Amino acid sequence: MVQRADINSVLSEIRNMRSQMMENQRVEQDNNIRGRIDGPSRVQETPETPKFSDMLSQAVGSVNELQQSSNDLKTAYDMGDPNVDITRVMIASEKASISFEALTQVRNRVVKAYEDIMNMPV
Repeated sequence: MVQRADINSVLSEIRNMRSQMMENQRVEQDNNIRGRIDGPSRVQETPETPKFSDMLSQAVGSVNELQQSSNDLKTAYDMGDPNVDITRVMIASEKASISFEALTQVRNRVVKAYEDIMNMPV
């Protein structure tokens, strides 16, 4: 049952990211339509595609930040800080746990894909 909640949380994060991407695309399309109506304002450069290694290192850094903030909150709570309550500590801990599990799954799938490619006959 706990894993179901974790999966639902990850899925909701993915849906939020997808809706943000769709909103950005709508804004760009609106700007393109306005550019055609008003005339060309300037040539738009295509955005550079981020490298996989950059994206992976950014994800690892994000997971690391979540784990560090979770540990900092735990330490503050253990020391008796009145500004830190147990709910914040537990939420931060769960966020760190879920992000680490998601990163582990991504790593496992990348390793599996690499192994599949290496085992293909030439």
